[in-house]
Amino acid sequence: MSFTFIHAADIHLDSPLKGLEKYEGAPVEEIRNATREALQNLVNLAIERNVSFLVIAGDLYDGDWKDYYTGLFFVNQMTRLQKEGIKVYLIRGNHDAQSLITKELKLPENVMEFSVNQPTTTVDEELKVAVHGQGFVSRSVTDNLAKEYPHKLEGYLNIGILHTSATGREGHENYAPCSVEDLVTKGYDYWALGHIHLREVLHDQNPVILFPGNIQGRHIGETGDKGCTIVHVKDGYIDSYEHQSLDVLRWEICTVDASTAETIDDVIEDARIQLEQAKQKADGRFLAVRFHITGSSPVHQQLIVHKDHLVNNFRSMALEMGEVWVEKVKVKTTRFVNLDELQEQHTPVATILEFLENVMEDEDALQLLLEEFKDIQNALPYELKHGEDGFHFTDPQTMKNRLKEVEDLLLHHIQTKVGV
Repeated sequence: MSFTFIHAADIHLDSPLKGLEKYEGAPVEEIRNATREALQNLVNLAIERNVSFLVIAGDLYDGDWKDYYTGLFFVNQMTRLQKEGIKVYLIRGNHDAQSLITKELKLPENVMEFSVNQPTTTVDEELKVAVHGQGFVSRSVTDNLAKEYPHKLEGYLNIGILHTSATGREGHENYAPCSVEDLVTKGYDYWALGHIHLREVLHDQNPVILFPGNIQGRHIGETGDKGCTIVHVKDGYIDSYEHQSLDVLRWEICTVDASTAETIDDVIEDARIQLEQAKQKADGRFLAVRFHITGSSPVHQQLIVHKDHLVNNFRSMALEMGEVWVEKVKVKTTRFVNLDELQEQHTPVATILEFLENVMEDEDALQLLLEEFKDIQNALPYELKHGEDGFHFTDPQTMKNRLKEVEDLLLHHIQTKVGV
């Protein structure tokens, strides 16, 4: 017998995307609706491919529902699958653990949710498939749940569903940790894992063990193609598997090397090329882009001083292309000018640079500056004090970083006026 099934995870339905409103021009509705549209794409795919069942390996929800509409939307989508005779097997993850979700709706009969108290097994006699799973009872599960899963059922295709960090992944909490060997020893044919948002194959056959990634990127930390895995079964064995895109909005980082740029316009033109390539790769999806401007550049100071000009030209390009939003521009270039040589020239510029260097090395001087900026720190609006680019005049290292920016500003203005 041959059939197919879909393995998906980390849907994070109706993820709130907190703080999005602070971004000027952000496509709020497009981003907020993205997880719903991606779930619809998942259901559409299951129906189009006439799959036998769908596996959801945890974090269907992003947390407790704001209202019942989140649950009703999911029930509606599952009812579509029920009408097509498609079963759904799901477990709870750390974001939708039993202790976190206070609102509940009765799920359609085609949906089987596994216990959070112990691993359980459900059997499809027609397909000769045994599915094993256990959900999270609370957000922080640090036990190795895999060790308690039963060994394979002979005569069946065995599938394990597990929400886990495996051996640990950067950017993800170390929940339900386990090794590949822990999973292999169970004798299953396929392990459907969830929790890690980047697609990763841990074991390519006998058994297949993989994270499909999340179905929709939610922020700039989740770039690139997002979707699910379609698994093909033939004569009781995993024959093949493939990734299928589901995302409706794609996040990308475009890196522009400004090391050879002679003007800001050169940087803008290189950015246009990067943006066109990213838009083509997105294949018609809405594109959210962060630009990184890098390199030891002759226009470093100009980029710092005229960042508004740079950013708004990037935004203008995005508007011209359509269906593109520039989320942020990060100027990460370094000075092209040699400060040591400037300091050796005994000019007024050298004197200023020497003063700034001395301040950065003098802890007492830094503390005095922090005291001077205390009132300013308190007066700053919330949006200017928070986030990775916020003004934090509260520790010496932050002050050192700001003084580096002061150096750049002074160098630009002095060199412009006196031709240094």
